[in-house]
Amino acid sequence: MARGAQRQNGARTRTRRRPRRHDDGGIIALLAKLVREVESAVQRGTDLPSTRTKFQVAALLTREERTRLKAVEAKTGSRGAEDLKRLDGIATILATTAARDTSLLGLLAEDAVLSDRARSLRRELLESAGREAPEEPAAKPEPAAPKPDLQRRVVPVSVESRQLANPFLEPDYSAVAKRTAQPRRLVGWELIEPLMKSFADGGSLACMDLPEPATTRATRALDLMPHQGRLVAAAAGGHRTFLLADEPGLGKTAQALLAAEAANAYPLLVVVPNVVKMNWAREAELWTPNHPATVVHGDGERIDGFADIIIVNYEVLDRHAGWLQDLGLRGMVVDEAHYIKNRKSQRSQNVLHLSERIRTRIADPLLIALTGTPLINDIEDFRAIWQFLGWVDETKPIGELMGALEKIGLTPADRGFSPAARAAVIDRGIVRRRKVDVAADLPARRVADVPVEIDDEAGRSIRAAEQSLARRLLTRYDRALAARPAGEGIDHVLVRQVAAQERASKSTKKSSENVFTMTRRIGQAKAGLAADYAAQLARSAGKVVFFAKHIDVMDTAEATFAKRGIRYASIRGDQSASARQKHIDAFTNDPEVAVAVCSLTAAGVGLNLQVASNMVLAELSWTDAEQTQAIDRIHRIGQEEPVTAWRIIAAQTLDTRIAELIDAKAGLAARALDGDDQEIPDSADVQLEALVTLLEDALGERAGGQED
Repeated sequence: MARGAQRQNGARTRTRRRPRRHDDGGIIALLAKLVREVESAVQRGTDLPSTRTKFQVAALLTREERTRLKAVEAKTGSRGAEDLKRLDGIATILATTAARDTSLLGLLAEDAVLSDRARSLRRELLESAGREAPEEPAAKPEPAAPKPDLQRRVVPVSVESRQLANPFLEPDYSAVAKRTAQPRRLVGWELIEPLMKSFADGGSLACMDLPEPATTRATRALDLMPHQGRLVAAAAGGHRTFLLADEPGLGKTAQALLAAEAANAYPLLVVVPNVVKMNWAREAELWTPNHPATVVHGDGERIDGFADIIIVNYEVLDRHAGWLQDLGLRGMVVDEAHYIKNRKSQRSQNVLHLSERIRTRIADPLLIALTGTPLINDIEDFRAIWQFLGWVDETKPIGELMGALEKIGLTPADRGFSPAARAAVIDRGIVRRRKVDVAADLPARRVADVPVEIDDEAGRSIRAAEQSLARRLLTRYDRALAARPAGEGIDHVLVRQVAAQERASKSTKKSSENVFTMTRRIGQAKAGLAADYAAQLARSAGKVVFFAKHIDVMDTAEATFAKRGIRYASIRGDQSASARQKHIDAFTNDPEVAVAVCSLTAAGVGLNLQVASNMVLAELSWTDAEQTQAIDRIHRIGQEEPVTAWRIIAAQTLDTRIAELIDAKAGLAARALDGDDQEIPDSADVQLEALVTLLEDALGERAGGQED
């Protein structure tokens, strides 16, 4: 009987322990499977939101499981050590995967936001492992607006006068009538990811059907080109949301201003980069002279509170968001809309909040996003723009877009959903025209590389610095390789991991070189040669635009021009708006001013410098979009001469490889919007790829030397 009781007690003990063993092995096995899925997706270059969600949840649960195992004193035996070893293997896969796609690193931050889908996946994994998912705290409601700096909020006196003159806004009840039916068939489906994928897969030119214009006469003195007139006709016909993604130089500013006039979308808010505020005011006076425009500077002491068009730059928008949201705006234009791609930034939150405020108060506001380069690095760059236009919210399509997806009659699991969904998004207002299609008379443009040899002391120093950087990468690679089983050939996964570690590290030694200091030194070394080349062009071919990234390169160029007796204009980021405009006017109107020396960041958007047809790019950008924006300052409507951008490349340096990488990344917008069949390259940074190339070349040279 005693034995029977012992057997029963032992059975009870085993029964109590079994769930715990299932608990531990279950969750770790599920995590191992999950990270392998993520690793495989990243290796294939599949960059989708679901992959990022899996990565974040796997990292979170791995961290939690490690903490739990270490905290349980009873798990100090071999089984606990075995579990920790398995978790170390999972963590290694996560680290290797993050090294391949460094954009995943942001998901590991302590303050990283856990989406609803990530919370759901975490709960599913815990329940599948036999765990009881802990109760999650109630989600805090999203603030209606970004937290304002109340000390910076201002209300200009002229705006107060307007509010006193008209204290009551005319109510608009049509917003209630426009509410669309609640979705039924697509409830529960993840839709944002399939919509993004539909553009990543490519297709025909992404442009909605536009009506033929009744007239192309804009004012008594100005005519529109046919492609411009079609968008204005669409606005006059009742269409109210546009992602106007025409290639730079096709007159997007005029189209936006005239669309606002056709829709009577006043007061109209225009949010722009600081460097083009005055240019927008001039364009407004030119195209819509009957609607006064005012420009907001600083606290807005000099603005006209009764103006129809309010032009404000991103940097001071938070200061004026309070009175703007209560002004009764009927339209909003966001210029260079790719500036808001990071939805977590204060700049983006201000824009998105104002857009939402307008849409809740007005049934059919005019919302226009302008950008010739809507995609910089990733198809996800669309998200914030679509949210501004009211097509999606944080988690799903809304409004007319959701209604259009319902009408398709398909789900994301059905064949044919992707092209139909892409067409539904385009019909909401994507307008993309290429110069080659709508401006056949616009002269050709080309980018011509001009290799230069840097043979002086600076050149020798640069090559020595590159060798030093390569040796440091080799040392890191060898140390990491020594901790792994020996293999044959170059471990390319490890190469990328070492390159990512190098790019992220911040050496405390002033003598240490990194990819950023290397490119700056190369720019400094070729500055004089680039200026000499620009001077020759100015002597032989007329006006020249000289673009550089760093002030010391601009200083060297200006000193060279002054020494040669060549008059120049200087367009920099630290100038006031009036000083910048003075230099632009001098270059445009004075035949004696032969060169415009421009900052790539301050003058790369919004300016019209078509008086020149030759450009010198003294330093390389990190993105093709930035380079394209600069070239399109002169290759635009009104240009009569073929345009050439002379890109100065320092031969036998890292400069050459960076130029190749920039060119390789040029296909993103071409595939997503232009119907191009070329593959989208991996979205990893050019800096990372440059380091990968440097290390692989060094490994190849070392292997070749050993064979000899």
